[in-house]
Amino acid sequence: MTEPTARLSAFRPTEGALHPPVLAPSDVSYVVEDTAIGRMLLARNDSGALVASAFVATSEDEDHVLARLSERVSPRVLRQPRELDDARTQLDDFLAGRTREFTLRTDLALASDFQRTVLPRLAATVHYGDRATYGELAASMARPKAARAVGAALGANPLCVVLPCHRVVASSGALTGYAGGLAAKRYLLELEASHR
Repeated sequence: MTEPTARLSAFRPTEGALHPPVLAPSDVSYVVEDTAIGRMLLARNDSGALVASAFVATSEDEDHVLARLSERVSPRVLRQPRELDDARTQLDDFLAGRTREFTLRTDLALASDFQRTVLPRLAATVHYGDRATYGELAASMARPKAARAVGAALGANPLCVVLPCHRVVASSGALTGYAGGLAAKRYLLELEASHR
């Protein structure tokens, strides 16, 4: 009877083994957060730059974003919430009206070539509390006939909220499509208007 006890004592965990393992940062770390405007997936690359801030209402949406990250950035994608603490805090502060801008470094790895022209232009010209039309944004890029292309580029923005495509509206001023839905777009525009 003493033999099994002796065998079991050989498998007692060491002092360091009482804690869960700590994973090294991955090439891509991500977290899924419930926010005031919906469920969002935030991801950063190994240098710390944010590569995704995407609405993921369903598990299929989440899988789609993770597949794009795997294809375009690295197949080493791990859910590591701690790596996104700064991004999560800044997003929470923005959505609560405690801050008006993000100080996160971004990487447009998931963007198309055209989006890499449109999104920086958007961020540089349409400021907190302001609105622009798709046509105005296209004209500011010296492409006045590209309003529809600009709309499509913003509709697939991989860095929603952080790169503020919610500030762009139809020429009539009407709210048009937004990845997080029109309620999210309205929330963001009203938030900015009230904290101007």
